[in-house]
Amino acid sequence: MSTAAMPPMPPMPPMPPADGNMGIPAMHTAFFWGHRAQVLFSNWPGDRDGAGMYVLCLLVVAMLAALAEVLSVAPRGLSRRRGRDSNALGPLLMTGIHAVKMGLLYLVMLAVMSFNGGVFIAVLTGHTVGFLLSRRGMFGLAATRDDDVPTNGALPPSEPKP
Repeated sequence: MSTAAMPPMPPMPPMPPADGNMGIPAMHTAFFWGHRAQVLFSNWPGDRDGAGMYVLCLLVVAMLAALAEVLSVAPRGLSRRRGRDSNALGPLLMTGIHAVKMGLLYLVMLAVMSFNGGVFIAVLTGHTVGFLLSRRGMFGLAATRDDDVPTNGALPPSEPKP
Protein backbone atom coordinates (compact mmCIF):
# COMPACT_ATOMS: atom_id res chain seq x y z
CA MET A 1 0.00 0.00 0.00
CA SER A 2 1.12 3.46 -0.87
CA THR A 3 1.20 6.16 1.76
CA ALA A 4 0.63 8.96 -0.75
CA ALA A 5 -2.22 11.30 0.04
CA MET A 6 -5.39 10.85 -1.97
CA PRO A 7 -6.50 13.78 -4.14
CA PRO A 8 -9.30 15.86 -2.68
CA MET A 9 -12.87 15.03 -3.73
CA PRO A 10 -14.50 17.43 -6.18
CA PRO A 11 -17.14 19.69 -4.65
CA MET A 12 -20.68 18.38 -4.64
CA PRO A 13 -23.15 20.09 -6.98
CA PRO A 14 -25.68 22.31 -5.25
CA MET A 15 -28.88 20.68 -4.10
CA PRO A 16 -31.96 21.33 -6.21
CA PRO A 17 -34.54 23.75 -4.81
CA ALA A 18 -37.19 22.39 -2.52
CA ASP A 19 -39.84 22.54 -5.27
CA GLY A 20 -37.95 19.90 -7.28
CA ASN A 21 -37.88 21.87 -10.55
CA MET A 22 -34.19 22.84 -10.38
CA GLY A 23 -35.03 26.44 -11.26
CA ILE A 24 -37.04 25.54 -14.37
CA PRO A 25 -40.51 27.10 -14.50
CA ALA A 26 -43.33 24.63 -14.04
CA MET A 27 -45.10 23.58 -17.23
CA HIS A 28 -48.77 22.78 -17.38
CA THR A 29 -49.76 19.25 -18.34
CA ALA A 30 -53.48 19.96 -18.64
CA PHE A 31 -55.48 22.81 -20.13
CA PHE A 32 -55.69 25.87 -17.93
CA TRP A 33 -57.42 29.23 -18.24
CA GLY A 34 -55.84 32.59 -17.70
CA HIS A 35 -53.79 35.26 -19.37
CA ARG A 36 -50.54 34.31 -17.65
CA ALA A 37 -49.24 31.91 -20.27
CA GLN A 38 -46.04 31.57 -22.26
CA VAL A 39 -46.89 31.06 -25.92
CA LEU A 40 -44.24 30.39 -28.59
CA PHE A 41 -41.54 32.68 -27.16
CA SER A 42 -40.06 33.42 -23.77
CA ASN A 43 -42.02 36.14 -21.96
CA TRP A 44 -44.64 36.38 -24.69
CA PRO A 45 -47.33 37.54 -24.12
CA GLY A 46 -45.70 38.33 -20.77
CA ASP A 47 -46.98 38.35 -17.21
CA ARG A 48 -46.55 42.05 -16.51
CA ASP A 49 -48.20 43.26 -19.70
CA GLY A 50 -51.66 42.15 -18.61
CA ALA A 51 -54.61 40.88 -20.57
CA GLY A 52 -54.09 43.22 -23.54
CA MET A 53 -50.98 41.41 -24.72
CA TYR A 54 -52.74 38.09 -24.14
CA VAL A 55 -55.58 39.15 -26.46
CA LEU A 56 -53.01 40.25 -29.05
CA CYS A 57 -51.35 36.85 -28.70
CA LEU A 58 -54.69 35.11 -29.30
CA LEU A 59 -55.29 37.21 -32.42
CA VAL A 60 -51.83 36.43 -33.81
CA VAL A 61 -52.25 32.69 -33.20
CA ALA A 62 -55.71 32.75 -34.82
CA MET A 63 -54.31 34.59 -37.86
CA LEU A 64 -51.49 32.03 -38.20
CA ALA A 65 -54.04 29.20 -38.18
CA ALA A 66 -56.27 30.99 -40.71
CA LEU A 67 -53.33 31.69 -43.01
CA ALA A 68 -52.32 28.01 -42.88
CA GLU A 69 -55.85 27.06 -44.00
CA VAL A 70 -55.80 29.57 -46.85
CA LEU A 71 -52.40 28.28 -47.99
CA SER A 72 -53.74 24.72 -47.99
CA VAL A 73 -55.87 25.46 -51.07
CA ALA A 74 -53.38 27.73 -52.84
CA PRO A 75 -51.54 24.96 -54.74
CA ARG A 76 -54.82 23.67 -56.20
CA GLY A 77 -55.80 27.14 -57.36
CA LEU A 78 -52.38 27.71 -58.92
CA SER A 79 -52.36 24.36 -60.68
CA ARG A 80 -55.79 25.07 -62.20
CA ARG A 81 -54.66 28.46 -63.48
CA ARG A 82 -51.36 27.30 -64.93
CA GLY A 83 -52.40 23.98 -66.39
CA ARG A 84 -50.59 20.69 -66.09
CA ASP A 85 -47.83 21.35 -68.64
CA SER A 86 -46.49 24.64 -67.28
CA ASN A 87 -42.88 25.61 -66.77
CA ALA A 88 -40.76 24.71 -63.74
CA LEU A 89 -41.72 27.85 -61.85
CA GLY A 90 -45.14 26.43 -60.92
CA PRO A 91 -43.86 23.42 -58.95
CA LEU A 92 -41.23 25.59 -57.24
CA LEU A 93 -43.90 28.09 -56.21
CA MET A 94 -46.15 25.30 -54.91
CA THR A 95 -43.20 23.84 -52.98
CA GLY A 96 -42.50 27.20 -51.38
CA ILE A 97 -46.16 27.62 -50.42
CA HIS A 98 -46.13 24.13 -48.92
CA ALA A 99 -43.00 24.91 -46.88
CA VAL A 100 -44.53 28.11 -45.51
CA LYS A 101 -47.78 26.30 -44.71
CA MET A 102 -45.95 23.55 -42.83
CA GLY A 103 -43.92 26.09 -40.86
CA LEU A 104 -47.12 27.90 -39.86
CA LEU A 105 -48.76 24.63 -38.84
CA TYR A 106 -45.81 23.72 -36.62
CA LEU A 107 -45.93 27.16 -34.98
CA VAL A 108 -49.66 26.71 -34.35
CA MET A 109 -49.00 23.26 -32.88
CA LEU A 110 -46.38 24.70 -30.53
CA ALA A 111 -48.81 27.42 -29.47
CA VAL A 112 -51.43 24.79 -28.60
CA MET A 113 -48.78 22.96 -26.57
CA SER A 114 -48.83 25.89 -24.15
CA PHE A 115 -51.98 24.12 -22.84
CA ASN A 116 -53.81 27.42 -22.53
CA GLY A 117 -57.54 27.07 -23.16
CA GLY A 118 -57.79 30.49 -24.80
CA VAL A 119 -54.98 29.66 -27.24
CA PHE A 120 -56.70 26.39 -28.13
CA ILE A 121 -59.98 28.16 -28.85
CA ALA A 122 -58.15 30.84 -30.87
CA VAL A 123 -56.51 28.14 -33.00
CA LEU A 124 -59.86 26.43 -33.63
CA THR A 125 -61.42 29.77 -34.53
CA GLY A 126 -58.55 30.61 -36.86
CA HIS A 127 -58.75 27.29 -38.68
CA THR A 128 -62.53 27.67 -38.99
CA VAL A 129 -62.35 31.20 -40.39
CA GLY A 130 -59.50 30.25 -42.73
CA PHE A 131 -61.44 27.25 -44.01
CA LEU A 132 -64.51 29.39 -44.60
CA LEU A 133 -62.56 32.12 -46.42
CA SER A 134 -60.54 29.74 -48.58
CA ARG A 135 -63.46 27.54 -49.57
CA ARG A 136 -65.67 30.50 -50.45
CA GLY A 137 -63.14 31.83 -52.92
CA MET A 138 -62.54 35.12 -51.15
CA PHE A 139 -58.85 35.01 -52.07
CA GLY A 140 -59.25 33.69 -55.61
CA LEU A 141 -57.40 30.50 -54.70
CA ALA A 142 -60.32 28.32 -53.73
CA ALA A 143 -61.58 25.27 -55.46
CA THR A 144 -64.48 25.75 -57.84
CA ARG A 145 -66.30 22.67 -56.55
CA ASP A 146 -66.95 21.56 -53.00
CA ASP A 147 -66.49 17.88 -53.84
CA ASP A 148 -62.73 18.27 -54.38
CA VAL A 149 -60.90 16.01 -52.01
CA PRO A 150 -57.73 17.53 -50.53
CA THR A 151 -54.70 15.67 -51.84
CA ASN A 152 -52.03 17.59 -49.95
CA GLY A 153 -50.49 18.80 -53.19
CA ALA A 154 -50.45 15.40 -54.92
CA LEU A 155 -51.91 14.97 -58.39
CA PRO A 156 -55.35 13.31 -58.53
CA PRO A 157 -55.45 9.71 -59.75
CA SER A 158 -55.84 9.35 -63.50
CA GLU A 159 -59.10 8.07 -64.95
CA PRO A 160 -58.98 4.64 -66.59
CA LYS A 161 -59.41 4.76 -70.37
CA PRO A 162 -62.39 2.83 -71.79
